[in-house]
Amino acid sequence: MTDRHDMTPTSPQRFLTELRALTPARVGLGRTGASLTTQALLDFTLDHARARDAVHAPFEAEAIRSVLTGQGASTLVVTSQVADRADYLKRPDLGRRLSRESRELLEGRRSAACDLVIVIADGLSPAAVNAHALGLLDALLPKLAGFEIGAVVVAVGSRVALGDEIGALLKARMTIMLIGERPGLSAPQSLGAYLTFAPQWGLTDAARNCVSNIQSAGLSFEEAAAKIAWLAREGLSRGMTGVALKDESGLQLATPLVAPV
Repeated sequence: MTDRHDMTPTSPQRFLTELRALTPARVGLGRTGASLTTQALLDFTLDHARARDAVHAPFEAEAIRSVLTGQGASTLVVTSQVADRADYLKRPDLGRRLSRESRELLEGRRSAACDLVIVIADGLSPAAVNAHALGLLDALLPKLAGFEIGAVVVAVGSRVALGDEIGALLKARMTIMLIGERPGLSAPQSLGAYLTFAPQWGLTDAARNCVSNIQSAGLSFEEAAAKIAWLAREGLSRGMTGVALKDESGLQLATPLVAPV
């Protein structure tokens, strides 16, 4: 570790090399004349293509449902009102409401009240959900022991707010939605988790808590599961989520700063 009083000059190239090791952001790309270097342009083009592929990747809804059913989970597949992926991208409002068939399916279950409903949704990166949702769920479910989980719902063509309608129809006190996040140029397969207490149609994002950047270069499954479980426990205990509930899960791992005796 470098002493903060060490003022030995560092070469610009060494500084940029060390900075690049700390972040996936594009820093110090250099230039050729007024343009980017060829390598920087190729890297950008490749990452842009990966982000586009993640948005348009087929959602493996039936494969996910099959795995969950094989593990003994009560699993349903529902769809939003969007007609196809192009419709999903153009009409976010349609991704927030269930199709008539799916609404009738959930109403017909006549579900008993439960603590939690978990929704696995494609969102803006089906590739992220295909890659990470089941692994995150494996880490999360043991941490939710003791809660009544009504169902695991796989939602196709879904925006975050679709979980409100699903949770309300299944009489859940809280929904936990695992959904693909908008791909970035350095994170095409990032998963997010949204928790909403007392779900009902018409809520805004102010009513939700979000655990973001769940991916190989971000939060691990165990770290994310610990945060989600803490928010679920505290949200159900206090009867709130969103701006009123601050994520203090990290305080459980913090070591008190106590002066040595």
